[in-house]
Amino acid sequence: MYQQYKEGWIEVISGCMFAGKTEELIRRIKVLEYAQKKIAVFKPCIDNRYSEHCVVSHAGSSVESFNISCAHDIYDYVDDTYDVIAIDEVQFFDKEIIDVCEYFADKGKRVMVAGLDMDFRGEPFSVMPDLFTYAEFVTKLTAVCTKCGAPATRSQRLIDNKAARYDDPIIQVGASEQYEARCRHCHEVPGKSSIQQHLRERK
Repeated sequence: MYQQYKEGWIEVISGCMFAGKTEELIRRIKVLEYAQKKIAVFKPCIDNRYSEHCVVSHAGSSVESFNISCAHDIYDYVDDTYDVIAIDEVQFFDKEIIDVCEYFADKGKRVMVAGLDMDFRGEPFSVMPDLFTYAEFVTKLTAVCTKCGAPATRSQRLIDNKAARYDDPIIQVGASEQYEARCRHCHEVPGKSSIQQHLRERK
């Protein structure tokens, strides 16, 4: 007898700045809306670059969303009538977002999240490595390096047209005025090697 698979899983869309993560998330949302699925879309309050109440891609695509200050807030918006939970800029949430995603996936919801896999230093960003582990599906997108045209996997933060230093704050929301897509060879983080050497010597 044919056995239908049980619904409920986590999908992660990752990559550097300008790789099309939000665009891909919105594309999946639109497809599911066409299929008449009920979808709850979320983004962190810290991301207000283009809109207060919409998830907006760099290319201009948008979809209405709930702005939340912490992962736990998602429970207040989602009930059993929802089929899908979509979360943009997921890297800005703390580790509680993992429990939230796991909870809804276990409840049979399709959970789709998009976020930066690396910070401006080129190091794993926040909860992303854990989400990769728990997810059933992971999509890694690349951009085009603004320096050499190679596939870009890193986000170059610029301050006064100079590369940000390693000891600058990790979280700084911005767009093309502050960030560029770079490949591993063109990515610059002044001070990174000296700090890493110091940490190794302390061990």
